[in-house]
Amino acid sequence: MLTWMDSLRGRSMMRLTSFTDAEMMNLIDLAAQLKARRAAGVRGDLLHRKNVALIFEKSSTRTRNSTLVAIRDEGGNGEYLTRPDIHFGKKESVKDTARVLGRIYDGILFRGFRQQDCEDLAKYSGVPVWNGLTDDYHPTQIFADLLTVKETFGSLDDVTVAYVGDGRNNVANSLMMGCAKCGVRYVCCTPKELWPDESILAEAEEVAKRNGVDIRVFDDPVKGVKGANVLYTDVWVSMGEEDKTAERIKTLSPYQINMDLMRATGNIDGRLMFLHCLPAFHDRNTEATKDCGALEVTDEVFESKYSKVFDESENRMHTIKALLVSALCDRKGV
Repeated sequence: MLTWMDSLRGRSMMRLTSFTDAEMMNLIDLAAQLKARRAAGVRGDLLHRKNVALIFEKSSTRTRNSTLVAIRDEGGNGEYLTRPDIHFGKKESVKDTARVLGRIYDGILFRGFRQQDCEDLAKYSGVPVWNGLTDDYHPTQIFADLLTVKETFGSLDDVTVAYVGDGRNNVANSLMMGCAKCGVRYVCCTPKELWPDESILAEAEEVAKRNGVDIRVFDDPVKGVKGANVLYTDVWVSMGEEDKTAERIKTLSPYQINMDLMRATGNIDGRLMFLHCLPAFHDRNTEATKDCGALEVTDEVFESKYSKVFDESENRMHTIKALLVSALCDRKGV
């Protein structure tokens, strides 16, 4: 029987601090159960007659498709809405949009730019709202990351995650907090000009301390990854920062994840994996890399036995399903 904490019913998620540590671990466990249930061929009705609006300002492969399939798997309906479809924040204010959609839908997943827009949707809609990505945070991604680590290693105990790249982007911010809340050691390897925001770092350090782990930041990637079990990276240029492409390539080139950096962990023959939230610039088959080759990760690593990026990608669906089911399902368990 699937079970989840009563405290999760009706809950929004703005960032990972929206949940207690126990609630976050419970959601990861629920996602694993839902994944096993789907693998057994079960398509349920946990979201029967539930309607979810997907407000997307930013393009997406994983978040959009994971959410829509998760909803349909459990008998619900998802409606994909872009800014021009609903005049979001332009002809109509975010506050007014929230009050309209909240009377129609049972929940809203938002993927956009401003964190405040996501928070205003939650404040005024009267229904659960989930942050599918903003400029500041990407919490749904981290549930999938941690589920993948747990599946691969059997547990999250005694694991060190080393993030290598832009240390103050939305993925890095959320990954740092996710590791802290789940008792996973976190290392950020990044140039000093891209170190995490001091307030976000301090908040995560406080959470990590109560869970018996630490957070460290290095500008030397070789030194930083020593002892790591997971090497994680993201694109060097986030959406909306395309004008900084040349600058970021120059700054972050020493932070590319390649086989030499994998070996620098000291775990090349032990517990070691590579993760990337995708899309990844790992070869010359994209417009961005045709002249310079791989960027944040080499093809050798991306296609290696250490790479779990497609397990991680699939897990977006199972973890998003867990979020929706725990908040919207009318029953305690099935």
